[in-house]
Amino acid sequence: MIININNSYLMNTFFLYLKNPKILGNVILSRCGWIPDKLFLKLKFYLNMGRCLDLKNPHTFSEKLQWLKLYNRRSEYTIMVDKVKAKEYVAAVLGNEYIIPTLGVWSDPEEINFDSLPERFVLKCNHNSGTGMYICKDKSKMDVEKVKSELRKGLKENYFKKNREWPYKNVPRRILAEQYIDPIPGKQDLPDYKFFCFEGEPKYCQVISGRETKMCIDFFDHEWVHQPFHEPRDYPFADVVPQKPEHFELMWSAARKLAEGQHFSRIDFYDNGDHFFFGEITFFPTSGMGGVDPNDYDAIFGAMIKLPVDDRIG
Repeated sequence: MIININNSYLMNTFFLYLKNPKILGNVILSRCGWIPDKLFLKLKFYLNMGRCLDLKNPHTFSEKLQWLKLYNRRSEYTIMVDKVKAKEYVAAVLGNEYIIPTLGVWSDPEEINFDSLPERFVLKCNHNSGTGMYICKDKSKMDVEKVKSELRKGLKENYFKKNREWPYKNVPRRILAEQYIDPIPGKQDLPDYKFFCFEGEPKYCQVISGRETKMCIDFFDHEWVHQPFHEPRDYPFADVVPQKPEHFELMWSAARKLAEGQHFSRIDFYDNGDHFFFGEITFFPTSGMGGVDPNDYDAIFGAMIKLPVDDRIG
């Protein structure tokens, strides 16, 4: 019996779904744009977290992020998650020197003049997280048509529908090219420093390392004491504890400025030793459905978010 590639792919996909019903459930939900936001989040939360979502009296970090998706819809959040517009917003707060230089902005991959781009650069969509992204370290090795194809996929992605993260709903979809930032000498990649801010105050710095080898996640407090929890829950600690970055105190202070007035936000920076740069602002890391390990920290994080009691809706 001859099985062609397409049939083989379908069979592999079928068995993947059979082994992990959660994946199938998420795929089905992602195609149900007609489901009201509240019901969608209740279904997805139960599917991913294994428990009912309490919107009337949320107490965990995971629950409160879902509440914020529904009831904390400030118009400026759309600007803050737009990777193009956010640069203008952050520059006004921190200064232009903390913004990664923009090389171009386009609405269609066919508009990009790749010959005009430098040998190294980063391409990404402004409205999503990862789909279509391309990090070019050597332009001579780039498959232009493949890059354009991936960018088209990114532009088509309705990021709001995936997890009903309201700020992304009305972001005009565009392609952004940025200057490539060299990592610290001797390092393969540029570590992310992501500051978890509760009620406008940074509490923890999440360090993501090893993206090109084995991705690891570690948390530190303001004194650079390593924390015993994971978020999301499925990533290991680094084999070697990450060192405190050169501009840690400056990044902590900058995160506080950008998080002012927000119940929760994650403010991301890159530090290459010589300088630090703004990365992005996120209101719902892992969409609030990645879990925290140990689970007790889901409630500890949640206690730091003070929701307006009178406005809660179940």
